[in-house]
Amino acid sequence: MTHPTHRRTVLTAAAGTAAALVTGCSKYGDDKGGGGDADANPPAPSGASAPAGEQDPKPAPLAATSDIPVGGGKVFKEQKVVVTQPEAGSFKAFSSTCTHQGCDVASVSDGTINCPCHGSKFRVADASVAGGPATQALPPRAITVESGSIRLA
Repeated sequence: MTHPTHRRTVLTAAAGTAAALVTGCSKYGDDKGGGGDADANPPAPSGASAPAGEQDPKPAPLAATSDIPVGGGKVFKEQKVVVTQPEAGSFKAFSSTCTHQGCDVASVSDGTINCPCHGSKFRVADASVAGGPATQALPPRAITVESGSIRLA
Protein backbone atom coordinates (compact mmCIF):
# COMPACT_ATOMS: atom_id res chain seq x y z
CA MET A 1 0.00 0.00 0.00
CA THR A 2 1.40 3.40 -0.91
CA HIS A 3 0.93 6.58 1.07
CA PRO A 4 0.07 9.80 -0.74
CA THR A 5 2.88 12.37 -0.88
CA HIS A 6 1.85 15.61 0.74
CA ARG A 7 2.74 18.97 -0.75
CA ARG A 8 4.45 20.01 2.52
CA THR A 9 6.78 16.99 2.36
CA VAL A 10 7.83 17.81 -1.22
CA LEU A 11 8.48 21.48 -0.38
CA THR A 12 10.49 20.62 2.73
CA ALA A 13 12.66 18.17 0.78
CA ALA A 14 13.20 20.72 -2.01
CA ALA A 15 14.21 23.43 0.48
CA GLY A 16 16.69 21.08 2.15
CA THR A 17 18.23 20.14 -1.21
CA ALA A 18 18.53 23.81 -2.23
CA ALA A 19 20.23 24.69 1.08
CA ALA A 20 22.71 21.85 0.63
CA LEU A 21 23.51 22.98 -2.90
CA VAL A 22 24.05 26.61 -1.84
CA THR A 23 26.34 25.55 1.01
CA GLY A 24 28.25 23.16 -1.22
CA CYS A 25 28.75 25.85 -3.88
CA SER A 26 29.82 28.65 -1.58
CA LYS A 27 33.32 29.99 -1.95
CA TYR A 28 35.90 30.33 0.79
CA GLY A 29 35.15 33.48 2.75
CA ASP A 30 31.58 33.70 1.42
CA ASP A 31 29.35 34.30 4.44
CA LYS A 32 26.20 33.54 2.42
CA GLY A 33 26.94 29.83 2.18
CA GLY A 34 26.82 29.15 5.91
CA GLY A 35 30.48 28.16 5.85
CA GLY A 36 30.58 27.34 9.60
CA ASP A 37 34.10 26.95 10.96
CA ALA A 38 35.68 26.77 7.50
CA ASP A 39 35.93 30.57 7.46
CA ALA A 40 37.47 30.82 10.93
CA ASN A 41 40.97 29.71 9.91
CA PRO A 42 41.69 30.61 6.29
CA PRO A 43 44.64 28.86 4.67
CA ALA A 44 47.85 30.88 4.41
CA PRO A 45 48.36 32.26 0.90
CA SER A 46 51.28 30.88 -1.02
CA GLY A 47 54.23 33.25 -1.03
CA ALA A 48 52.99 34.85 2.19
CA SER A 49 54.70 38.05 3.24
CA ALA A 50 57.12 38.37 6.11
CA PRO A 51 55.76 38.03 9.67
CA ALA A 52 54.58 41.16 11.45
CA GLY A 53 57.43 43.43 12.43
CA GLU A 54 59.67 42.23 9.61
CA GLN A 55 59.87 44.03 6.29
CA ASP A 56 59.57 42.30 2.95
CA PRO A 57 62.79 42.34 0.97
CA LYS A 58 63.22 45.09 -1.61
CA PRO A 59 61.82 44.35 -5.05
CA ALA A 60 64.33 43.42 -7.71
CA PRO A 61 65.81 46.39 -9.56
CA LEU A 62 64.16 47.36 -12.83
CA ALA A 63 67.37 48.79 -14.19
CA ALA A 64 70.60 50.52 -13.37
CA THR A 65 70.43 54.29 -13.58
CA SER A 66 73.04 54.08 -16.34
CA ASP A 67 70.56 52.06 -18.48
CA ILE A 68 68.18 55.04 -18.79
CA PRO A 69 69.44 57.65 -21.30
CA VAL A 70 69.26 61.35 -20.43
CA GLY A 71 66.34 62.87 -22.35
CA GLY A 72 64.95 59.39 -23.03
CA GLY A 73 63.74 56.32 -21.25
CA LYS A 74 63.03 52.63 -21.34
CA VAL A 75 59.80 50.61 -21.41
CA PHE A 76 59.53 47.61 -19.05
CA LYS A 77 56.74 45.53 -20.60
CA GLU A 78 56.43 42.90 -17.86
CA GLN A 79 56.07 45.51 -15.12
CA LYS A 80 53.87 47.77 -17.31
CA VAL A 81 56.02 50.79 -16.54
CA VAL A 82 58.18 53.23 -18.47
CA VAL A 83 61.11 54.95 -16.74
CA THR A 84 62.51 58.22 -18.08
CA GLN A 85 65.41 60.52 -17.28
CA PRO A 86 64.33 63.96 -18.50
CA GLU A 87 67.43 65.62 -17.00
CA ALA A 88 70.64 64.09 -15.74
CA GLY A 89 70.00 62.42 -12.37
CA SER A 90 66.20 62.97 -12.45
CA PHE A 91 64.21 59.76 -12.92
CA LYS A 92 60.46 59.49 -13.47
CA ALA A 93 58.16 56.50 -13.94
CA PHE A 94 54.76 56.21 -15.57
CA SER A 95 52.27 53.53 -16.49
CA SER A 96 53.09 52.08 -19.90
CA THR A 97 49.40 51.70 -20.75
CA CYS A 98 48.30 54.36 -23.24
CA THR A 99 45.39 56.44 -21.99
CA HIS A 100 43.78 56.47 -25.44
CA GLN A 101 42.68 52.84 -25.84
CA GLY A 102 44.87 50.82 -23.47
CA CYS A 103 47.65 49.74 -25.83
CA ASP A 104 51.15 49.38 -24.39
CA VAL A 105 53.59 52.11 -25.31
CA ALA A 106 56.52 50.64 -27.19
CA SER A 107 59.39 53.09 -27.30
CA VAL A 108 60.97 56.27 -26.02
CA SER A 109 62.67 58.51 -28.58
CA ASP A 110 63.16 62.18 -29.40
CA GLY A 111 61.87 63.22 -25.96
CA THR A 112 58.58 61.32 -26.17
CA ILE A 113 57.07 58.04 -25.02
CA ASN A 114 55.42 56.55 -28.09
CA CYS A 115 52.34 54.38 -28.54
CA PRO A 116 52.37 52.31 -31.74
CA CYS A 117 48.61 51.70 -31.92
CA HIS A 118 47.32 55.15 -32.88
CA GLY A 119 50.39 57.37 -32.67
CA SER A 120 49.91 59.03 -29.27
CA LYS A 121 53.04 60.64 -27.82
CA PHE A 122 53.78 61.61 -24.23
CA ARG A 123 56.56 63.91 -22.93
CA VAL A 124 59.37 62.17 -21.00
CA ALA A 125 59.40 64.91 -18.32
CA ASP A 126 55.84 64.47 -17.06
CA ALA A 127 54.04 62.05 -19.42
CA SER A 128 51.72 64.83 -20.58
CA VAL A 129 50.27 64.47 -24.06
CA ALA A 130 52.62 65.70 -26.78
CA GLY A 131 50.46 64.34 -29.62
CA GLY A 132 47.06 62.69 -29.78
CA PRO A 133 44.71 61.01 -30.13
CA ALA A 134 45.27 60.49 -26.36
CA THR A 135 43.93 63.39 -24.28
CA GLN A 136 45.22 62.37 -20.83
CA ALA A 137 48.75 61.98 -19.48
CA LEU A 138 50.15 58.59 -18.52
CA PRO A 139 49.60 58.01 -14.78
CA PRO A 140 52.73 58.27 -12.59
CA ARG A 141 54.24 55.20 -10.94
CA ALA A 142 56.30 55.30 -7.75
CA ILE A 143 59.95 54.32 -7.97
CA THR A 144 62.98 54.51 -5.72
CA VAL A 145 66.46 55.34 -6.93
CA GLU A 146 69.20 54.13 -4.64
CA SER A 147 72.83 53.14 -5.12
CA GLY A 148 72.56 53.27 -8.90
CA SER A 149 69.44 51.05 -9.03
CA ILE A 150 65.86 51.88 -9.96
CA ARG A 151 63.08 49.89 -8.28
CA LEU A 152 59.31 50.05 -8.24
CA ALA A 153 58.22 51.40 -4.87
